[in-house]
Amino acid sequence: MYLQNLHTHSHFCDGKNTLEEMCERAVELGFNSIGFSRHACMPHPSIYCKGGEAIVEYKKKSAELKKAYEGKLDIFCGAEFDLYSVDPQEGYDYIIGSFHYLKENGELVGIDRTPEQVQKVVDEYFGGNGLEFARHFYEQSVRLCDINPDIIGHFDLVTKHSKTLGLFDEDSKEYQSLAIEAVREISKKVKIFEINTGCVSRGYRESPYLAPFIVKELKRLDCQITISSDCHNKDFFDCEWETAKTRLLDCGYKNIVILTKDGFKEEAII
Repeated sequence: MYLQNLHTHSHFCDGKNTLEEMCERAVELGFNSIGFSRHACMPHPSIYCKGGEAIVEYKKKSAELKKAYEGKLDIFCGAEFDLYSVDPQEGYDYIIGSFHYLKENGELVGIDRTPEQVQKVVDEYFGGNGLEFARHFYEQSVRLCDINPDIIGHFDLVTKHSKTLGLFDEDSKEYQSLAIEAVREISKKVKIFEINTGCVSRGYRESPYLAPFIVKELKRLDCQITISSDCHNKDFFDCEWETAKTRLLDCGYKNIVILTKDGFKEEAII
């Protein structure tokens, strides 16, 4: 199996390690390829984003490492964009589109937060109704198509603390219909989604994003899937990789999609 991780974060945003350290870890684990994916800047200051000269340096360093590791590790320079990111998209090999903020009453509300912060959002904006929180999340996430990403990142991020806080029943028809409706709309324009294991490495969930019912729907919609660890710490670079592969196989997938110098292509799951 061609091992590739396109969703990684370094000290150029909110990651722990340098780009070099991430490359070294990828090689150590036997990966064929790595993609860097700095967080694009938001319209407000954020500890997760670094703009200005940091963007120039990020692209420069990525290009240097691409040459340095030629023949040893394929390297791609990407970025993770939110619906409300303000950076230009030029100069990247690929774009991950991820939804981290709701827009409520004209205000951007961060939802990729601690359990306490998420509960506060649910209480203040949705009267404590977790299912309404999920409804707004999926209805607004459909607009990710507007930024034309190559990959949809952690599509069901809304479940990050759903069990811990008891926000909604992930197995309920009410919740699943919201996710299915959104994935059907997004898949009309974006055909690649990721199984994202980062929530497991950081201790938020026991299983990766993209619940099995979503994976099965993506299969029915003839969409492609890539595996990523949303890595912020090189020690968890390949977190739950086998779990992700098993989920895909169990849901009827025989291939994953990888990025090559000639674009995206499918690779057999072994």
